[in-house]
Amino acid sequence: MAARVFYGWWIVAACLIIAVLSWGLGIFGVGVSLYAISQTRGLSIGSVSAAFTASAILSAIASFFVGPLIDRYGPRLVMAVGAIMMAAGIALIGQVQTLSHVYGAFILSGLGNACLSVTAITAAISPWFDKHQGRAMSSAMLGASIGGMTSTPILIFGVEKIGFPSTQLWGAAALLAIVLPLALFVLKKEPAELGLHPDGEAPGAKAVRTPPRSFSRAEAIRTTGFITLVLAFSLGLGVQVGFLTHHVNLSVPLLGASGAALIVSLTAIAAFLGRVALARWADQVDLRVTSAAVLCVAAISLEVIAAVPLAWALIGASIVYGLTTGNVTTLSPIIVRREFGAAAFGAINGVAWMVIGIACALGPVLFGWLYDWFGGYSVALHIAAALDLIAAVAVYIGRPKQTLS
Repeated sequence: MAARVFYGWWIVAACLIIAVLSWGLGIFGVGVSLYAISQTRGLSIGSVSAAFTASAILSAIASFFVGPLIDRYGPRLVMAVGAIMMAAGIALIGQVQTLSHVYGAFILSGLGNACLSVTAITAAISPWFDKHQGRAMSSAMLGASIGGMTSTPILIFGVEKIGFPSTQLWGAAALLAIVLPLALFVLKKEPAELGLHPDGEAPGAKAVRTPPRSFSRAEAIRTTGFITLVLAFSLGLGVQVGFLTHHVNLSVPLLGASGAALIVSLTAIAAFLGRVALARWADQVDLRVTSAAVLCVAAISLEVIAAVPLAWALIGASIVYGLTTGNVTTLSPIIVRREFGAAAFGAINGVAWMVIGIACALGPVLFGWLYDWFGGYSVALHIAAALDLIAAVAVYIGRPKQTLS
C-alpha cells in the first residue's frame, strides 16, 4: 500500500491556493483598481496610490498581531476573518465614489490581506515541518507568483466585459468561496491535533536529531541575526516593490505599451521559476549566503538597466531580476524559522514583516520622488542597486556564528 501523504503537505497546498487569491486580488490586482478608479471616478492616480500606501502600512502593522495570534490559536479563525474582511474590501473597491470611500475600502482590504499574507501563511506552515520547512514554505509561496501571472489579465478581461464593479464583486465571491472552506476545514494548528509529528516522522526518528533552540520574541529581536535580517530584507523588498511598481512606466519609452506589458509578464514568469528552484534546494543551502547572492544579482540587474538604456538590456536584465523577486520575498521567513525555531515563529516573523512591510509600502514613493526630482529613472535605479548591495552585506554578516564542539 502506498504511504499516506503527510497532512502537512495538505496545509501547504491550501496555503498555496490562498496565496494565489491573496496576492492576485490584494497586491497585483491593485494596479487594475488604480487605473479603473482614476478613469471612472475622476480621482488622480496619486491620490488613489496614497490610499493604497496607507492601507499597505496598516497591513504591515497588523502583521505584528497576526503572527502571535496564529502561534496561539492556529490559522483557522485568523484566516477566515481575514478572508471576510478582504472580500468586503475588494467588493467595496468596485463601488467607491469619493476619495474617503477609496481609503476605507483599501484599508479594509489591506487589513484582511494581512491575515492571508507572508506572515500568516508561513506561521500556519511552521509547526508542521522541521527538516523540510524551507521546501514547504517556498512551495506555498509559489501561489504568490501564480497570482501575479494570472490576476492582471483576468481582471482586465473582467473589467472590459462586465465592468469594474461586477469584476470586483466576482473577485470577492471567489475569495470567500475558496478561502473560507480551506481555512475552516483544511487548516489545522499543529500536527499534534491529528496525533502526528513534524515532517510526519515517528517520535523515535525525531528524537535522533537535536532540535534547534527556539527563541522567544523578546530574545530574538535583540540578536544581530534578527537586526541584520530585517535591515537586509527591508532594503531588498523596498527596492523590489518600488521597481516593480514603476516597471511599466520605465519600460514604455524603450518597448512601447505592448512591449512593456510583455516584459512585466516575463518578469513574473521568471519569479515563478526562481521560486521553484528555491523550493527544490532551500533545505540544502546556506540561506544567508543564498540571500546575499540573490541580492547581488538583483543589484547588478538594476545597474544594467540604469547604465545601458537599450531595449535588449532592459529585457534581459528585467528577466534576470525577475528570477530574484520571488526569492527575496520568501527567504526571510525561512531564515527566521531556521535560526529562531518554531515556538514563537509567528510572533518573531510578525515583527520582522511589520518593518519590512512598511519599507515595501514606501518603495514606490521613493522611486516616484526620485523620478520627479531627476526627470527619469536613472538615479533611482543607481540608488536602488546600491541599496541592494548594502542589503547583501547586511544579510551575510548576520550569519550565525559556528561553535566548535
